[in-house]
Amino acid sequence: MAIVIHLDRLMAEKKVSLNELSERVGISVSNLSKMKTGKIRAVRFSTLEAICTELDCQPGDLIECTTKRDVH
Repeated sequence: MAIVIHLDRLMAEKKVSLNELSERVGISVSNLSKMKTGKIRAVRFSTLEAICTELDCQPGDLIECTTKRDVH
């Protein structure tokens, strides 16, 4: 199993830049960038909630659990 983060897709759909989301959510650009590229090991619920609030989405829109062969 693999956890896939769709932050890049959601940001593109909502036309929100990394810097803009960082300011709105109060998370460093560096940490958001790591999340966007899937290079994180954990995410706090408060962070997840803040991102979902700003992007008007559900956690399942942002995070997906897939088999490793399904990862793109």
